[in-house]
Amino acid sequence: MSYAIDFGTSNTVITHWNTATEQAEIIKLSKLCQQLGSNPPLVPSLLYLENAIQPKVVVGQLVRDGGLDLKNDPRFFQGFKRGIGTDVQGFLPELDETIVTFEQVGEWFLTALIKQLKAEQTPNLDSVILTVPVDSFESYRYWLGEVCHRWSIEQVRLLDEPTAAALGYGTIEENILLVVDFGGGTLDLSLVQLDLGSQSKKQGFILKWGDKLFGSGSGQKTKLARVLGKAGSNLGGADLDNWLVDHFSITQDLPKSSLTLRLAERLKVKLSSQPEATEVYFNDETLDSYELSLDRDGFQEILKKQQFFEQLDNLMTQVLQQGRRNGIETTDIDAVLLVGGTSQIPAVQTWVKQYFDEEKIKCDRPFEAIAMGALQLAQGFQLTDFLYHSYGIRYWNRRQNCHSWHPIVKSGQPYPMNEPIELTLGASVDNQPSIELIIGELGSETGGTEVYFDGDRLVTRSLNQGETVVQPLNDKDGARTIAQLEPVGVPGSDRVKLQFWVDRERFLRITVEDLLTQNILARNQIVAQLS
Repeated sequence: MSYAIDFGTSNTVITHWNTATEQAEIIKLSKLCQQLGSNPPLVPSLLYLENAIQPKVVVGQLVRDGGLDLKNDPRFFQGFKRGIGTDVQGFLPELDETIVTFEQVGEWFLTALIKQLKAEQTPNLDSVILTVPVDSFESYRYWLGEVCHRWSIEQVRLLDEPTAAALGYGTIEENILLVVDFGGGTLDLSLVQLDLGSQSKKQGFILKWGDKLFGSGSGQKTKLARVLGKAGSNLGGADLDNWLVDHFSITQDLPKSSLTLRLAERLKVKLSSQPEATEVYFNDETLDSYELSLDRDGFQEILKKQQFFEQLDNLMTQVLQQGRRNGIETTDIDAVLLVGGTSQIPAVQTWVKQYFDEEKIKCDRPFEAIAMGALQLAQGFQLTDFLYHSYGIRYWNRRQNCHSWHPIVKSGQPYPMNEPIELTLGASVDNQPSIELIIGELGSETGGTEVYFDGDRLVTRSLNQGETVVQPLNDKDGARTIAQLEPVGVPGSDRVKLQFWVDRERFLRITVEDLLTQNILARNQIVAQLS
């Protein structure tokens, strides 16, 4: 039986495919899911670390039931997904004489879910599909792959969250869909074309596999989901919560703490269903009391001050421009699917209506669409895609006296590539023994967001136009050298010719030819796997 996990910044959803009904169903894990007022059942993405040396954790709803999220305790973690695979600025807590990383917290959380899933559903769990945001750097996908290997699960697949959402809405009539996936930590937009009549072979990005493949031998007709445009940002509902805390800190001298952050989140949720809201808290032991009140107009003003809508407009412009390059105009989009808790905010829905007619907008499956759609990958969907990020090599910029990046593969490049990209290089110093290259994954070139610490809060800031976040892929000993030079190199002329291309599995490969000796120094060598 196939299972899918939508690991979210705020909440996590688990689904499985019911072979009897041939439909996706949401799994409710006892104690870990919200017990009241949660439809569908959600697992809060929360973790409390009782012991770091021999890891003992409390996860999900059990954290809230124990009141472990209402005090400033470094053992309590929330929003940790957005810190995974990023170069986070600030402190990381030292607990039990151990530095705790976001990658460790994320693995503990997911492993606890897998353990509970095996205990309640299927001891012999052999296949899982996990979803990832489109703006995740390759380090996040690599981390997820390493975690999966330690689970000893036979087969694991990865699928972009917006693409999964398009499949999860169960669209039949619509052909071209725009998914606005606005969760607790990320905002992803994806333009997807569904072709329910394709007879192509079954395939999909398999991260790890055994002898048993999804859907093998079923004889099902394969459906096609083609991604036409993607744009993403490390911006989510958690940022809105922080903005509310900052607002009340200024207007009411409210302290910034886990408790007030939780109150702000509750206030935000209430404002999605009512025009004004109030949250009151009183501690009969400490006599601390807080009262937070806000209406939708006031909330919208806070969003405007943070240039929230400008950031949304930039992402919408990016994805619509990518669509036009693929021959899709805005009027060709059949439906707009809203996913994630933040998409339920009225101001966000009003923003979407500025671009599309209201009858095209669907928002009735905000939490379950991704996890339910991911299961379609196991039911005969073929996914064709392109590279979301650009990739480049690092060089010394003499004019600016600093390192810069020369793009070699542009974002939007379909793969596998039919023709390689060629580049010639010369030696930079006398008696140079080898050629070294540092390959980097380039973030959005039109601005974006950066994760950092403000005190003990994990928040983001907007990057200015032209700033580019770079994630090196091979900047470590043994990985930078791509070829040895014999005889040694000297400056003054081209010495090697490089050919880059991306294969069907998204591996960036390189062939290196020595122009002096006409020898092939590296052939079809894997440099990194791209996203």
